Amino acid sequence: MTSCYCGNDAPFESCCLPIHQDVRKANKPEQLMRARFSAHKTKNVDFVVATYHPSCDAEAERSSIADSINSNWTKLKVTGTESGTNEHEGFVSFEAYLEEDGFEYCLAERSRFLFEDEQWYYIDGELDDSIPPRPLTTQALKVGRNDPCVCGSGKKYKKCCG
Repeated sequence: MTSCYCGNDAPFESCCLPIHQDVRKANKPEQLMRARFSAHKTKNVDFVVATYHPSCDAEAERSSIADSINSNWTKLKVTGTESGTNEHEGFVSFEAYLEEDGFEYCLAERSRFLFEDEQWYYIDGELDDSIPPRPLTTQALKVGRNDPCVCGSGKKYKKCCG
């Protein structure tokens, strides 16, 4: 049994696919967040567009959303959830990783979700750009033995990953 694209242990067919088929099955913002990530993995542009809050006019941004979905997303890590000012608002903090040109990039965000018309919607988020890109292999770099290690440990390369 393989786990869902969103990182949960349950298979996609019982985790995020039911939400893709009926978004009202997402009972919490985290479930919608995970389903949106799985939609990126399965290239489901329609689901991502449909789960933006109507005020975002995501349909007008469909091509840029499709560009994002067509990136090589690799994993999702939910780092926190919190309630909003009332039961119709919630937040999910996450790190979504993608690979491009020999580097791993992290999109870290605290996303805000609103519950309206019997379903959760993504409305906006605050980005955290403090996580730098990481080379996927040390061969992608010209690292000297006495240079700081590429893993970020603070040790010299020769004493760490070298």
